[in-house]
Amino acid sequence: MSERSKPSIFWLLGAIALPLMGLMVKYRFHDREKMPQTGAVIITPNHYSNIDPVVIGVATWYLGRLPRFMAKASILRVPVVGWILRKSGQIPVERGGSTRSSDALMAAKELVTKERALIVYPEGSLTRDPDIWPMRGKSGAVRLALELGIPVVPVAHWGTQNLMARYSKKLNVFPRHTVDVKVGDPVDLSEFAGKPLDNKTLTAATTKVMDAITALLEDLRGEKAPATRWNPAEHNQSETGRF
Repeated sequence: MSERSKPSIFWLLGAIALPLMGLMVKYRFHDREKMPQTGAVIITPNHYSNIDPVVIGVATWYLGRLPRFMAKASILRVPVVGWILRKSGQIPVERGGSTRSSDALMAAKELVTKERALIVYPEGSLTRDPDIWPMRGKSGAVRLALELGIPVVPVAHWGTQNLMARYSKKLNVFPRHTVDVKVGDPVDLSEFAGKPLDNKTLTAATTKVMDAITALLEDLRGEKAPATRWNPAEHNQSETGRF
């Protein structure tokens, strides 16, 4: 039995989100069979629109898994909203990106014991690349994967920018937009197993994940990404912000 078939708060959230998204978005899936239907997994999509979490959350549901994200710990303390996030198994992230709190570690361990899926944006924020290609990634996803021994499944999506442009908060509802979603094979991180999770190891593992996401996006866009991945620091930019 898949986790989606079990009664949960996601049924209520899905009853609200799925019809609304259906009016605005037509999903077109590629290699959807590559998404594991059981077992713990970390899903790593590209990130270029403020509405990405909704688009990818709904896509994850259609792919047979329940969408869980890393959420700011402060949000989990907000009445009602925080209750919903906690009940749906979102992982709290402290200021600065730390997942080292007791609540975060417990939620992370439940990924394994309860065979859950977790969506992590390895870029950490909206890409700063001028042409919306994935930028340099952060190590949170691979650290969790290597610590817990669970697979990382790369995912790319394209078309979301037509629904909501990068940095915008305006929804372009009509006409209905097509969003392509491509699922990749689990990233082979076996060469890093058992190694100290130092900066060198985490950087190399993160690069493999970002390479996989970029390759999927190249297929969807029908063009090649820049040879060098965008690094905000090399362009005197902060990790977040507008051009």
